[in-house]
Order: sequence, then C-alpha cells, then structure tokens
Amino acid sequence: MAEQDVCPHLDSIGEVTKEDLLQKSKGTCQSCGAGGPNLWACLQNDCPYVGCGESYSDHSTLHAQAKKHNLTVNLTTFRIWCYVCEREVFLESRPALVPVPAAPHHSPQPVGHPLKAVPIAIFMGVVLLLFAGLTGMKNIGNSCYMNAALQALSNCPPLTQFFLDCSGLVRTDKKPALCKSYQKLISELWHKKRPSYVVPTSLSHGIKLVNPMFRGYAQQDTQEFLRCLMDQLHEELKEPLTECNMSGEGSDGEERRDGDRSPSEDEFLSCDSGSSSDRGEGGGVGDGELLIEARENEAALQREEMAQNTAFNQSFLGETFCCLPFCHPHTVLHLVQIKSLSSKVILAVMCLPAQLLLSARKKKQSHYRSVISDIFDGSILSLVQCLTCDRVSTTVETFQDLSLPIPGKEDLAKLHSSIHQNLPVKTGVCPDTYGSQGWISYIMDSIRRFVVSCIPSWFWGPMVTLEDCLAAFFAADELKGDNMYSCERCKKLRNGVKYCKVLKLPEILCIHLKRFRHEVMYSFKISSHVSFPLEGLDMRPFLAKESPSQVTTYDLLSVICHHGTAGSGHYIAYCQNVINGQWYEFDDQYVTEVHETVVQNAEAYVLFYRKSSEESVRERQKVVALANMKEPSLLQFYISREWLNKFNTFAEPGPISNHTFLCQHGGIPPNKYHYIDDLVVIVPQNVWEYLYNSFGGGPAVNHLYMCAICQVEIEALAKRRKMEIDTFIKLNKEFQAEEAPTVILCISMQWFREWESFVKGKDNEPPGPIDNSKIGVMKGGHIQLKQGADYGQISEETWQYLLGIYGGGPEIAVRQTVAPADPDSLHGERKIEAETRAL
Repeated sequence: MAEQDVCPHLDSIGEVTKEDLLQKSKGTCQSCGAGGPNLWACLQNDCPYVGCGESYSDHSTLHAQAKKHNLTVNLTTFRIWCYVCEREVFLESRPALVPVPAAPHHSPQPVGHPLKAVPIAIFMGVVLLLFAGLTGMKNIGNSCYMNAALQALSNCPPLTQFFLDCSGLVRTDKKPALCKSYQKLISELWHKKRPSYVVPTSLSHGIKLVNPMFRGYAQQDTQEFLRCLMDQLHEELKEPLTECNMSGEGSDGEERRDGDRSPSEDEFLSCDSGSSSDRGEGGGVGDGELLIEARENEAALQREEMAQNTAFNQSFLGETFCCLPFCHPHTVLHLVQIKSLSSKVILAVMCLPAQLLLSARKKKQSHYRSVISDIFDGSILSLVQCLTCDRVSTTVETFQDLSLPIPGKEDLAKLHSSIHQNLPVKTGVCPDTYGSQGWISYIMDSIRRFVVSCIPSWFWGPMVTLEDCLAAFFAADELKGDNMYSCERCKKLRNGVKYCKVLKLPEILCIHLKRFRHEVMYSFKISSHVSFPLEGLDMRPFLAKESPSQVTTYDLLSVICHHGTAGSGHYIAYCQNVINGQWYEFDDQYVTEVHETVVQNAEAYVLFYRKSSEESVRERQKVVALANMKEPSLLQFYISREWLNKFNTFAEPGPISNHTFLCQHGGIPPNKYHYIDDLVVIVPQNVWEYLYNSFGGGPAVNHLYMCAICQVEIEALAKRRKMEIDTFIKLNKEFQAEEAPTVILCISMQWFREWESFVKGKDNEPPGPIDNSKIGVMKGGHIQLKQGADYGQISEETWQYLLGIYGGGPEIAVRQTVAPADPDSLHGERKIEAETRAL
C-alpha cells in the first residue's frame, strides 16, 4: 500500500491484549445488551466500550460519532475500521513496522502478552499472523461435513504450505481441476486480508462432478468426502516416478494407486470384506454399505467369469498362457482392490500369452507420486502364519488413513488379557459370520449391541483410549472354523494367525474412528468417549521391525467431531493454529478460540496427527543461520522447491529429490522448461553442502538447460502418433467403403480406448499388447465372440497393422454370411465408426 494511504489514526490505539479481545467477544453490547457474533470493540486508548453492529442498532457507530473515537475492531473477524478514513485499516500498511516472526509450533504466545509493547508492531503480528487461517466457511446447504473436513486439511502445514508456496506446481489438464479450486480456497483462508468467511462454491461443484454421491443437498459423511477429495487431488497432481526417483527415495517411492483406501479392521480381522462407509451426518443405512455390497456381488461374478476365461484361454494357448493373479500384488489376501466410490471395481484379469504379459504388467504397474501421497500415505505389513507348516506369507498395503474400531467392555478385557499373555485375540468389534449360528443368535447379538450402544459409557465400561483402538486394530487374529487360512504350501485349509504392523509411517497420520454401525434392521452411533493425546502419540509399539521410520511420535493438528445420531447431526472441527499454537473451533462460518480441555473432551470422529521432531526444527534453524551468513561463493545451486517445502514442514523430508524437475538425462524436460522458475530455488554453496551432507540425494544442479534428448524423443513420439492415427483412419475408411467384406475382425474396445488415448496425446504410455480375452469365449474348439461383449469391428488390414506394432490377441473373426446381420456386430461397427469420427 502506498505511504499516502496509511491511516493516520493508528496512534490512537490504546493498550490491549489478546485476552481482552477474546473476553470482550463473549460479552454483549453495552448499550442494548445484544449478543454476538459481530460485536465491535472500540480501540481508543482507555476506552472499554463494546457495541453492536448494523445487524442490531449499530451502537458501535453511534459511540464512535459521539466520543470522536476513530478505530473499532470486529470481535468475530478481527478486522479494523476507521470512521474518519471511512475504510478498512490493515495494520501492515504502517511503514515503520517490523514484521513479527511466526511463533514456533510448540511455543504458543502467552495469553496475556501486551499487544502494544512495541507500538502497533506486536499488535500487527497478532492480528495478521496470530489470526491467519482463522476464516470460516459458509454452509451452502448441509455442507458442514465438507467445511469441517476442509478446515482440518487447511490446518495441516505440509499441505497448506505446498499450495501457498509452491503454487506454480499446481498444474493439471484433468477435469474438473479440483486442485485449482482447492488452491484458491487455501489462498483465501490464509490471506492476510482475509474475509470473515468464504464460500467454497467452486470446490463443492468440482467434488460433485467427480462423485455423484455429493450432488444435491443431502447430508454426507465427512470421511468419505476426505477420501474422495484427496484421491482426486492425487490423480490431478500425480507425476510418474523415474528409476532415479525410486532408487533415491526408497520406500517413499512406493506406488500410490487410484482409490488407495484405509485397510480397515474388517480387512485385517477377517470380518466383513471391504471397508465401512460409516455414514455419519444423516445417513441412515448409508450408500457406502450398499456400494460395498454391490462391489462384493460384482466381484463374485467377476471371479466366476475369470475361472471360465482361464479354462478357455488355457485350452487354446496351452502352456504359454499365463494369467495375472486375481488379487493386486499390494492387496491384502483375498481382498479386491477398490477404487474411489465414484469408480468401478478394478479386477485386473489379463489373458495374454506369457511373452506379452510382462509388457502389459509393466504398463499397469507404473509408479506415481504426488504431494498427497508424500504427506498422507503410509504402508502396513500384513503377515499370515500357517499353524501346521509355519509358513509365513506377507503382503504390503498402502493406506491413506487408519479406520479404527472402538472396542467395548468385553473387547477391552480380551485385548488387555492378550497383551499381558502375548496371545492372539479377536475382538468383537465387527460381527462374525452368522451362517453357522443361525438367525436367533444374530438377532440376540444385535439386540445386545444395540442396548449397549444406548447406555452411557460411564455406566457399562471403562474409558477407551486411542491406544486401545490402535491395539484392537493391530491385534493378532486367529483364522479357524469358517475363516480358515488357505495355505499354499499345505494346499488345503489350515488354522492360522494373522497380524499386521506399520511398515512406513506417514508424515500426517489420519485416524478415523468407526462410530457408525449399520446392521440389517437398524443403524446406530457409538458415542463412547475416546480419549486421545494432544501431544506425544507414540506409534512405536505398532511398528514393524523392518520399518525405516525414525520419528514415531505425533502431535495432534485437528479433530473432526460429529454431534447427533446416525440419522442426522452436525460436523465441526477443532484445529490448532500453526502460528500461535492456540486451539479454535470451526463451526461453518464461525471461528472461536477454545481451551485445549474442550478439545480433549470432544467426541472425536477423524483425527489428524503430525510427526513431531525437535531435530527437524534444529536443522531448519541451522540452514537459516547459514543462509543469513551471506557467505560469498563461486557456485550457486538449484534445489527442488517442492523438496524445500518438505524440508520446511516435514519431520522426515527424505533425500533431496531434484528429479522432480530433471529428466532421466539430467536436463529439464521440454514441457517443464517454460515454468522452471516455479520448480526450483537458488541456494548458496554453504547451504547446499549442509543439506546434501545431512540428507543426501540430489543430484547437484548448477546449470539449467533444456534436454535435447527428450526433445528428440518427444518429436519422434509425435511422429509415431500421427503415423498410427493417420494410417488407422485411412484403413478404416477403406473398410467402410467395402460393400461385402469377406472377413470382419473384432477388437476389444477397452484396449482400443487406451490406444486412442495414447495416439491423441492424453496418455504418454502406449497401451501394451492387444487384449481380446474379455470379448472371446471358447466354443467347440474355436474362439467365438462373447454375447454382449464390448468390442469394435475392424478390417483384416487394420488388425494386421495394429498387431504388427503391439502384438497380442487372440484373433476373433466375424465372417460375412447371407443370414440377417448380427445385432452385436452392427453395434460394434457403429462403435468404431463413432471413434473414427472422433479421431
């Protein structure tokens, strides 16, 4: 702001403390007794007046006019108005002020600190820094589930700092560009000239386009919204990991797949397959459970189809045939890998010759990372031991959050007993299979659990801690009876033990408490109080021996609470402000400071914990000191801006990863060269040497240049795409001109769409070998077209052209006859015609 625009009345501000302002915000208008919100406090020296605003009798303005007092502050938004200048005043505009540094995360400013110890300077720090990020969100129709989730994420420093400081990295060509909407929202929430509240219309519209579940104004579950939002942000911001990335980052380079979900205790304790939706705000029997049931039915049909396809393919491909396993390599045991709620179940059953299988799998198992996976992704090691032959099988599952059961009184007793005796335990947090017990046992057990849920927790059981929930989640489980383990070595069902440990801890640990239960006849909410630590959550007891994680303690950042029943309710969030260390309640557009005891007594539903490390704080202080030395150096180094954000906000930033802006040849990819300034930061030699010696990684970069090799490869790829698409269009036009083709060949539309995405430049990876296994069936020793298959028709010349490039098969022919045209054949021909017009 120009110097002539500075308000000349700032010197009239009297001595005031933050405690005074917060205390006054709880009062009423001294003239008419009206309550808040939006009371105004006079800032004139020695004036204690508090008055109402325009929504009542506007006594604050009448007081200012009568007393000639110039400045007043809104006690809800903490925005300042000058009556003489007739405009809002921003205290940072005073030219003589020195900015106050942000308070450390673990060193909250004392409540009674005088705001005018240095004239206005400290007050500026309090108003502009202390209250940064304390902006409410308007409820736009049962949207409290969204508002609470967004406020909780907004107060996660690694994520928010990325969207504020690395805005140039927020680039996507994918619709609906939700990352752009989220970036805009974060910028508004943390802007120094913040409004009292914002309206998240753009983000709400984007999330509804991604997932129809959130359309309309029905109440939804905040946890489902979080998963959908973070999955979409990852999808839009993800980048492929090169071999250099994966070798440099080790376990941090682990693939994050679409729809990575929390491995709920249902999965690990062998109860219900799939994960619980936990319909919260007004859900009844939520859509999540119905979707999971549909997925299970679809999975069963797909398994049956897979068995038929396996027999069919083996019969004509013989010993050269190899079928992908039904389960994804990272899926726990027999579980089906599920995408986000808006997507279909992925059942990757490939039927290809063995020599083509490696190429197909190589494409399907591309590794990606994003800021979302860097911050929130952890991994769990699951082990199953056969009690007959002692064989141990292991699987690794990536998780974005942990869905923890809330154990009851009986479960706690079993849990504590098993801990003391070091025995496996199966808690009753999820129902056993009732087939062998009958409906009477099922109904009696349901009534018992319903009655227990209605009784206050102080009456029927001890207080549950978050550590108890974690222990129940990671407790060993006996596999016996109807739940026996299929041992690969014994080749039969055996009794076994299943248990799991955390292999890699995420930077921010998201914990979801399963408070909502949906039975056949009713739904209810578990309202038991679960105590949780504000600081020092220790995850070491649940860590695998193979874990590379060094920092194992976490401090609470935010907690989302649900008030109400399983049928209806309201969400709010409690978040700790990263600048002043104080706790605040975010209730839609209202933001109120609360004491930490209020947070501790909250009925937590979703908790966000951040890794705590004093060593990382000391490392940052050393780097700042080195940078301030301004030591002259002959070399300047370029370092990844994204990694520098990790260094500033992560407890374990990992090795320096300059490959985020470099190609495999050491230059800058042509597509990133025009915005390279957004990707790098220049650091002096002494800072680089300290960071490199402390964290390793690299490589060192002193000169930025566009990679000529990549440019040649890009030009060659463009020529290949043009050649393939032009040749296909030419051959297909010739095919359409034939009046009576003797042979019509079929091609899988799934593969064709992948090829189309590649030649149009939407996908950088070729589609892999042609896979017609889904559209063919073996009948009478011959391969025939499957009824209702998703396929297209092409000429023999087109088939030979594509087969010569990609290989694959099998060849499925539809021969022309005098019989009436097959409706399926006409349908497939129309598909290819439509695709050709699109090309």
